[in-house]
Amino acid sequence: MQELDLKQEKALMVGVIHGEVDEASAYEHLEELELLADTAGAVVVGQITQRLKNLTPQFLVGKGKADQIVGQAKELDVQLIIFDDDLTPAQAKNFMNLADNLKVIDRSALILDIFRQHARSREAKTQVELAHLEYLLPRLTRKWTHLERQMGGIGTRAGMGETQIEIDRRLIRTRISKLKKELIKIDQERIIQSRGRQKFFRAALVGYTNAGKSTLMNALSDADVYVQDQLFATLDTTIRQVDINDSHQILLSDTVGFVRKLPHDLVASFRSTLKEVVDADLLLLVLDASSPQVLEHYNTIKNVLEEIAAGDKRSLIVLNKIDLVEDMQVLNQLKQSFPDAVMISALDKLRLDELLKSIQSIMDESFQTVEVDIPFTDGKTISEIQDDMDVLHREYYNEGVRMTIKGPSRKIQKILGQLT
Repeated sequence: MQELDLKQEKALMVGVIHGEVDEASAYEHLEELELLADTAGAVVVGQITQRLKNLTPQFLVGKGKADQIVGQAKELDVQLIIFDDDLTPAQAKNFMNLADNLKVIDRSALILDIFRQHARSREAKTQVELAHLEYLLPRLTRKWTHLERQMGGIGTRAGMGETQIEIDRRLIRTRISKLKKELIKIDQERIIQSRGRQKFFRAALVGYTNAGKSTLMNALSDADVYVQDQLFATLDTTIRQVDINDSHQILLSDTVGFVRKLPHDLVASFRSTLKEVVDADLLLLVLDASSPQVLEHYNTIKNVLEEIAAGDKRSLIVLNKIDLVEDMQVLNQLKQSFPDAVMISALDKLRLDELLKSIQSIMDESFQTVEVDIPFTDGKTISEIQDDMDVLHREYYNEGVRMTIKGPSRKIQKILGQLT
């Protein structure tokens, strides 16, 4: 993976006001696009919007607007034009022809570039490379001439320009097939690792990127998860045990953050990582309470959860960064919009006890209370009960002990299975 260029590229952003995206939303989306561009290492020097009744197949925007965009980019001496909407392969090619030496990419290409920069583990690198090749495959036209002019940099990092010109579709498909097999192997390893965690109640931190999930993970578990005030600072799943009290322990996982218009290929490639979310008993939906787009962020999270078949999972909304909300009217609106949410500040470790109490209450809903007779010869089961469960009553008799125990259903069923 190449490091960021020392000389930052200047970028011009383009947004479209169309359909359900009104003018205010378009500018909000461009603000987020600027954060993405900044994370990738670009310097945004301007933005252009156009209101359209119908998107045009040739340039997405009108031909006159396309000429204006390219002209303004040259006046501002930018190297990069970034569209907030996805460009079709034909639209990207047409813009390349029109823009001469300028690079033209869309939001998906930008997000993929950020993921390539931040991928550290074997799994993350494999997932990102697969997503990138799936995205690139339909854009291979005319012997890569549109990529040859790009000369690397944002949107074409890691040699996906000049060094890939000679690679044809067959070779890329072969590489995609190999990467998919590698991910299947990684997923099988994950399943084996997961078996040892099945006895635990599992909670997963889910949220918009930069909502403070990693900070919350560190605050609850004393984990040393990388935290940075930028989008997609962490891609790899981190799992830590959190002891709420003697009888309530959870495994807490923190995985990749979501963002609106997350590339479909990326979601598909990260399915094995996101399986931690699918397998969780509880989803902690972490939202940035200080963001004006908090409701839109919540809807984005729900949409991605639906896409990975986790939309019906038990969830608890966690409004983070509450210390940054100073307007009481905004605070009251948050309470109305999310009446069952827990409000915290992970950075200041504020109200974390309230969050843990809420998690414990949800755990207790899935707890069972049973009476069991255990012979003294089964010291292992007696020890397991005393370590992992609440013993409400204990009565000794000649051959063993009768216990009334309370614990998670899965642990109770495991104990009962051992006693049969």
